[in-house]
Amino acid sequence: MKKVFLSVMILCVIACKESSKQNDEAKIKLNQLAEKYIRLGLTIGQYDPDFVDAYYGPDSLKPTAPPKATLPKDSLLPAVNGLIGELIEFNSTVEDDSLNRRAKWMSSQLVAFGRRINVFIQKYQSFDDESRDLFGVVAPAYPESHYQTLVSKLDSLLPGTGSINSRFEKLANQFIIPKAKVDTVFKTAIAEARKRTLAHYTLPTNENFTLEYVTGKPWSGYNWYQGNYQSKIQISIDMPIFIERAIDLACHEGYPGHHVYNMLLEKNLYHDRRQVEISLYPLFSPQSLIAEGSANYGIEVAFPGKEKNKFVKEVLLPLAGLNSANTDLYFEALALKAQLAYARNEVARGIINNTMNETEVNKWLTNYGLREKTLASKDINFIKKYRTYVINYNYGQDIVKDYIESNGGTAANPDKRWELFGWILSNQLRPSELMKSEQ
Repeated sequence: MKKVFLSVMILCVIACKESSKQNDEAKIKLNQLAEKYIRLGLTIGQYDPDFVDAYYGPDSLKPTAPPKATLPKDSLLPAVNGLIGELIEFNSTVEDDSLNRRAKWMSSQLVAFGRRINVFIQKYQSFDDESRDLFGVVAPAYPESHYQTLVSKLDSLLPGTGSINSRFEKLANQFIIPKAKVDTVFKTAIAEARKRTLAHYTLPTNENFTLEYVTGKPWSGYNWYQGNYQSKIQISIDMPIFIERAIDLACHEGYPGHHVYNMLLEKNLYHDRRQVEISLYPLFSPQSLIAEGSANYGIEVAFPGKEKNKFVKEVLLPLAGLNSANTDLYFEALALKAQLAYARNEVARGIINNTMNETEVNKWLTNYGLREKTLASKDINFIKKYRTYVINYNYGQDIVKDYIESNGGTAANPDKRWELFGWILSNQLRPSELMKSEQ
């Protein structure tokens, strides 16, 4: 019996060593494919200036040859499909689940590479087909009656007479930050958001950001991640900035949003686990749905319940020299207005599918987006530039929120909420992994 037992043990040791050797070889091969992924993405970025949102990987993976006169789709598209094919073997034949997850993540990103190339050369598909390839999801579509019901509720809430837009604008205009106070208010909001984030996460000691105010942009704020735990945060000052936006942008672009998301990925995956593929952030990819969704939900994580209202009323309004009267009413109106966010998706859907003319687009943005003419024009410019990207803000937020709250991260359990949120910020995830059908 002892000899039999010894023989079995020897066979087990041999089998374990063989399995470990196979996993090591698979890891080496996957790392090589990850480098190909990086080179391919950076090459596409030579032609499409919006393709690469951030890169902090090795200089040795950057293209050395100058770009050609036009994007070489006849070589790039086959390269994308070929790399997807090379990654397929990791989907089922590799025992190491971490390699399997990395391969699936890169494959979904590569599908987006191919779709973005086609968009760049103006070879379009429908709104839903494009968003499925670029961001891994199809956002729900709601009938016009859905938005009419929400607008009716807002109509009942707002005091005074006149159109809903004029009454909401009259209320909101009480909360515009004076230009001379914008920097002070923003830096105060960022400091508070950072303090709340640091109470739950340990961030790299050298993390930092610069803050710039810019004009002529289609967006209200942007985080340009620089690598080495540094960000450049830009805030657009073309339009009046309302007091709640200081907190929204502080959280979304900074803490616990984009700045923290990129830092945690860089530290946990790139530096600690040597997963080079994460060092490239392609803007038009499933990664953006999680990035934008988590950044938006991060506002609620950092300032749950009435805490945002309270901080605005007690700290930011006095700093800005604004009256706190009507603050509660304003936040109640903002909560209803936030539910209208999907109206912008419908406008984008209509523009991309050519199912809305200019009159209909303006009607939707005015009646359901509650946008005055200048803001409506800004929305249209954003849609024309970023197309289906609009779904990442609202549907992405809903996906992140639903995942966290259905797994115990409710307002009644804030520590669990921060824990699950941190897990999302620290891992390579595909949107499908956060959706209920995949749990």
